[in-house]
Amino acid sequence: MKIYTKSGDQGTTSLIGGVRVRKSHIRIDSYGEIDELNAWIGLLGDLEVNLERRPVLQAIQDRLFTIGAHLAVAPDKTARRIPDLVEEDLLFLENQIDQMEAELAPLKKFVLPGGHTYVSYAHLARTVSRRAERAVVRLAEEEEVEAIVLQYLNRLSDFLFVLSRIMAKELEIVEKYWEPRR
Repeated sequence: MKIYTKSGDQGTTSLIGGVRVRKSHIRIDSYGEIDELNAWIGLLGDLEVNLERRPVLQAIQDRLFTIGAHLAVAPDKTARRIPDLVEEDLLFLENQIDQMEAELAPLKKFVLPGGHTYVSYAHLARTVSRRAERAVVRLAEEEEVEAIVLQYLNRLSDFLFVLSRIMAKELEIVEKYWEPRR
């Protein structure tokens, strides 16, 4: 199979189900944001500090592919064999968040991103997660999107924030907090 088909040369692409849409369509934007987020999660999994978390991060990447597949289905079309996103996927993220938070000092101020390149990567992934969530919210305003997709993306950005904090702790980086001017 060739990687190039030339079918998108005029700025359109096919959704699952065969419907062609402009590449600027909100549905394409939504799963494009998910794709970018998946790449950031892959980067986080490549970091030595996350060696023990690699299976968790890979599970998240698998769920993001599932979300991308759901978003790629044409409205009013039924796709065969697309895996489901289920309540256990949300509970998995919540459990991971709870485990990491148990090792962290309670948060009383806003954390400034940075302090170490790896921690900054986690914050960038978090912001991409929020952007992906906003794109999917815009899509949901126009077309049906399963509620669990939005719930998962919301939980994922929380996971990534806590991940940034636990990475900072493990890397022995002192968190910097926002101190508003008075």
